[in-house]
Amino acid sequence: MTGTNKPRRRTKTAACARKVLEKPQLAGWRTSDEDEVALRRWRGLAEIVAIEAIEVAHPLFGTFRVRSGGGTTYEVEIRDLGGRTNSCGCIDHRVNGLGTCKHIEGVLAALRRRSVKTFKQAAAGGSPRVEVFLRRDTESAPTVTWPTEGDTAAARGWLEPFLGADGTLSGNPATIAALLAAAPAAPPEVRVSRHFGPWLDRLRRIASRDEARAAFLAGIEAGTENWDVVKLPLLPYQRDGMLHLAFGERALLADEMGLGKTVQAIAACELLAKRRGIGRVLVVCPTSVKAEWEEQIARFTGRDTRFVVGLRHQRLAAYGDPAFFTIVNYEQVLNDSDDINRLLAPDVVVLDEAQRIKNWQTKTARKVKSLRAPFAFVLTGTPLENRIDEAYSIVQYLDPEILGPLFRFNRDFYRLDERGRPVDYQNLGDLHRRLKPVMLRRRKAEVEAQLPGRTVKTFFVPLADEQKLRYEDFRTPAARLMHLAQKRPLTKEEFDRLQQLLACMRMVCDTPAILDPTCRISPKLEELEGILADLLEEPDRKVIVFSEWERMLGLVRELASEMGVECAWHTGSVPQLRRRAEIARFKHDPACRLFLSTDAGAVGLNLQVASAVVNVDLPWNPAKLEQRIARAWRKHQTKAVTVINLVAENTIEHGILHLLAHKQALADGVLDGEGDLAALKMPSGRAAMLERMQAMMEAADKVAVRIVTPEESLVEDLKRRHGERLLLAERRGTRVLAVIDADAETLVAERDRLAAREGAVTLPVV
Repeated sequence: MTGTNKPRRRTKTAACARKVLEKPQLAGWRTSDEDEVALRRWRGLAEIVAIEAIEVAHPLFGTFRVRSGGGTTYEVEIRDLGGRTNSCGCIDHRVNGLGTCKHIEGVLAALRRRSVKTFKQAAAGGSPRVEVFLRRDTESAPTVTWPTEGDTAAARGWLEPFLGADGTLSGNPATIAALLAAAPAAPPEVRVSRHFGPWLDRLRRIASRDEARAAFLAGIEAGTENWDVVKLPLLPYQRDGMLHLAFGERALLADEMGLGKTVQAIAACELLAKRRGIGRVLVVCPTSVKAEWEEQIARFTGRDTRFVVGLRHQRLAAYGDPAFFTIVNYEQVLNDSDDINRLLAPDVVVLDEAQRIKNWQTKTARKVKSLRAPFAFVLTGTPLENRIDEAYSIVQYLDPEILGPLFRFNRDFYRLDERGRPVDYQNLGDLHRRLKPVMLRRRKAEVEAQLPGRTVKTFFVPLADEQKLRYEDFRTPAARLMHLAQKRPLTKEEFDRLQQLLACMRMVCDTPAILDPTCRISPKLEELEGILADLLEEPDRKVIVFSEWERMLGLVRELASEMGVECAWHTGSVPQLRRRAEIARFKHDPACRLFLSTDAGAVGLNLQVASAVVNVDLPWNPAKLEQRIARAWRKHQTKAVTVINLVAENTIEHGILHLLAHKQALADGVLDGEGDLAALKMPSGRAAMLERMQAMMEAADKVAVRIVTPEESLVEDLKRRHGERLLLAERRGTRVLAVIDADAETLVAERDRLAAREGAVTLPVV
């Protein structure tokens, strides 16, 4: 062998390897079934590391143990060397509707490599056995196939009790269960698949939970059962939620914020404890609401609770010696999921604020979905915030067969362009119908007779002159990038820069001090001072103040100190135990009147001691806005709740109002079946993000055209300051007539205040 020949053969071998292992190039999300099979065929070549024959007597049409690179093993049954009737125990084979998976394709490739000639001859003849199995290439259906040669009389006699009049295998679950029980005594030429289990278990669960619910309701009617599963009575809609969770076994409760999802889940666990004997409940929730769960469990049950904190050895000890309720946060699951499954082995997993797993690609979502339990309750008021595949990710944990594989979900509910990119939604009505069996959702409007009312006021605050200059420093380059985006796609650096500029514009709307601590101008803070003074005139009233920016909250805290008002502090930088103390102080200390929070406190907290919510700035998403408001406007709230939004006038914050309305329409349509679903358009990807940014900028420009007259401004000022005491305030030409129910001293003081504000204006007091 010469030195030149050796490298040439290596190059040829490497080229062959690359060709074999070359991954199919797919057009984005636009794939056919053939494309998906080709992908699994490639994965079978690239990812399967070991194949072991279990049935040595059947080297081709046998059962094989397959291990992938991740270390997981599955059993594969080969009965068809060229078709789609083979079986595997993996979840992909169960849900993809293709009749194959990477494990099956890996075995077929290995058998073909062993002897191409033998493989082709066997493929032409087919399996020599009578095969009893579950087809997965179409609708899941029990099936029997017969060999082309050989005596099958004994097999037909044995199978006769399980066949229908037409000779096909019965699809009745009870019949299949009887067949599986009899399988050990089957003739040797009959192979009964090992993969009926998940299909049969699913049908049994559906039937048994419906029967159990009906039996419980019949017991209620007969007086042998009662609704008193927790210490305090449940409202009728909460009873329905309890039943949905307890008898749904793996179910989604998607009530709007403030309707008591926590209590309904606790009640469902109590019902399962009494009827099914469950004893280990794992609650996974954001750190900020762990204390809320602990408090609600103590209030509604007598169950013991373990609040998992500390270093790894402390957490492992907690999992190994669990209470009835074990409470962890999502970050702990990210590190401890395997230990939780091994040591705690929960009967029920409750995922609170489960929008944390809405992105199926994240490591947190994968770890949370690896938690194993026969019962799973997913709680979220926002199962869909931005895109419909968020709902897919959540439902996938409960039952992957409801929405099928992701590639089929994308085909069904997204309209794709020629490059396989999603450009719009489709069939949203069908998506709503498919979600309905597993998802229970009630809106506040449906149970408003049982909830307190709320009023919403939006105050448009003009920017100060210096603030306008700094705002323009960011708006002008943002507008240039917007204009450039109409001509060509932005580079990544340009797009990132645009996002940064918009964020800075939002910060300046609050105060330039967020970016430059030396410039502490903030008209919003001045407006807030008057608002808080009015709200806190009621001696028992407590107020929640939200801002996305911690530095803005710092200014609010300084303002509260100057006003002599005590406040609680709740941000992401506050340690977990300190947060609990701050929450408790706000709830139980009469002197603590304000709760200052970033969006770290917008999820899950029950702060119904407050009867007012002030949003110093608006979040991008309507779900986040509702999460803020729902901290006070909740079940058991006995007072009307006032919601006040501060919006910087003629700025991007005007555009955010438009964006919030569009996102709310999408959520209402898919989750609640409301509105014209066909008219909803998909906000997706960088181009759609630019479109939304452009809409916000244009909305701000449109509202900038309107000039508020001094008389209109005066009327709004009087309404804000005097509320119900303002009996009349109306514009009459260039004057304003105001009637205020107040004593003479107050009226004189108001006259002097307005005179100073308006300049040379005569304001008589009557």
